[in-house]
Amino acid sequence: MALEAPEALIAILALAGIAAHLSLRFAFDAPPPSWPMPLYAVLLIGGPLLILKIARKLLQGEIGADLLAGISILASVFMGQYLVGAIIVLMLSGGGTLETFAAGRASFVLDALARRMPQTAHRKQGNTLADVAIGEIAVGDELVVLPHELCPVDGIVIEGHGIMDESYLTGEPFQISKTPGSKVLSGAINGDNALTIGARRLATDSRYASIMRVMEQTESNRPNLRRLGDRLALWYIPLTLAVAGAAWLISSDPSRLLAVLVVATPCPLLIAIPIAVIGAISLSASRGIIIKNPAILERIASCRTILLDKTGTLTFGKPSLVEILPKEGVTIEGALRMAAGLEQYSRHPLAAAILNAAAQAGLEPPCAGEVQEKPGEGLTGMIAGRRIRLTGRHSMTEEARRSLPHAAPGLECLLLIDGSFAAALSFRDAPRPDSASFLTHLSPRHRVTKVMMVSGDRESEVRYLADKIGITDIAAGKTPEEKVAIVIEETRKSPTLFIGDGINDAPALAAATVGVAMGQNSDITSEAAGAVIMTASIAKVDELLHIGSRMRAIALQSAIGGMALSLIGMVMAATGHLSPIGGAVAQEIIDLGAILNAVRASLPPRELTDF
Repeated sequence: MALEAPEALIAILALAGIAAHLSLRFAFDAPPPSWPMPLYAVLLIGGPLLILKIARKLLQGEIGADLLAGISILASVFMGQYLVGAIIVLMLSGGGTLETFAAGRASFVLDALARRMPQTAHRKQGNTLADVAIGEIAVGDELVVLPHELCPVDGIVIEGHGIMDESYLTGEPFQISKTPGSKVLSGAINGDNALTIGARRLATDSRYASIMRVMEQTESNRPNLRRLGDRLALWYIPLTLAVAGAAWLISSDPSRLLAVLVVATPCPLLIAIPIAVIGAISLSASRGIIIKNPAILERIASCRTILLDKTGTLTFGKPSLVEILPKEGVTIEGALRMAAGLEQYSRHPLAAAILNAAAQAGLEPPCAGEVQEKPGEGLTGMIAGRRIRLTGRHSMTEEARRSLPHAAPGLECLLLIDGSFAAALSFRDAPRPDSASFLTHLSPRHRVTKVMMVSGDRESEVRYLADKIGITDIAAGKTPEEKVAIVIEETRKSPTLFIGDGINDAPALAAATVGVAMGQNSDITSEAAGAVIMTASIAKVDELLHIGSRMRAIALQSAIGGMALSLIGMVMAATGHLSPIGGAVAQEIIDLGAILNAVRASLPPRELTDF
């Protein structure tokens, strides 16, 4: 960033020098010896600074197309073509200035996020409120978020009921009801009611601050696609020097050498590649997709195998009770009432399903005592003098399992009363309505050759969902370590995209060619995923696929298309049809077009999904 201001000043100096030279020559009828004076200033001040920058890159082992610009400046001075040299100085410095402007246009969404960052909060101190700086908030502080204010930190609602707008995460309307116990995210816009929240994270660790850190990291992280420009320069520079040297030798006219060098100078052109990357990052951010590693934008379009976690990715992660099979002498209502009496004290994922079913049936859960929930043993308690237990088949003896009803596909728990089987409760985690259509379109639209579901759930449950949404390859009952082994094996065969919730799947996310974490439970600062989709929507994965393939196409259009036009200009210059000044003007037009084309990566197309 330190070179941006000098380059802008050099560009202004070069523009002023060229304008003064033309004025002295054509407007004021000045004597010829005074004509090149402004150009001398440009070449003596701007030229050495730019050449020094190029030399530093060479010492660091970086060979880029700006090397041609440095050679062209030196050649123009040696040949007395000072106007041409000044135009090249303008081209180089103006390219850096244009990059800054275009990058600012491309990252306008992230800049807007930064400007929205809350700066103060209302801390509750007894019965009074005190305004404090965000940096002074400690974990556990009680804060009041007034109507229509931004939530200052991540936290939990303590008092109040209302709605928060979290559309900054998705780019679409996303109104979330908030009640005591609900999570709130920093940066969300509060509705009409004041809420009291307890801070769960420091402001520097909040979701919003994490987004800002990701923005800074991605801007400083040089993407792999930029090296594509360097690789192109490795053959482009020798070709240019060969054409320039041949034109000079054949014609004995040194101006042709200079014309070839000038028209071949694509320094601003290759700036178009990182501009396309920055544009794709900003477009992703506006769609609720945080790009942590810019390299995935290049890689994602090449992924031919997609591996997906089940719960929370292809399903909502919210199972519902679908069937109760009581033993003889036990009613369905009685079994559901007993189960609800215990589950009202539990945070287990199935608890909400049982309580919702009881509420829909109009059943009031009875009070329970001596409630215990030990890992792997289920939930136990006393209701009306009887010991009630909710557990799985694995905790039953082999003899007891033989008398149980056949296990249905999906999730299941058993209700035991005084140690005896009373009922089997079956649950299903409903697939997302767009899961099947998303999977079906992957092959024809994205050239995906294999889709595989990898889950830690039991096989009957995984197979049920796979059959419902159209997946043939499954791996069930897998530990995180086994998931990693599967991903590594599949990656050996072809590039892989792993989609999971970003928590238990973190090792697999890191092992895949591209790892994408879904949902607000994902920690943006995690090193596992290359991208984080802030809302658990499978359609966002399709948007990311399109953004990546579109960015790569635009970047290659800018780089290769611009170089092809430069090659045409080189031929014209070598054959004497393009003067050094004409070559400089032609190259500037080519570079400008390439950069403007790259900015398109930040502009949303009409459609980002095709299923």
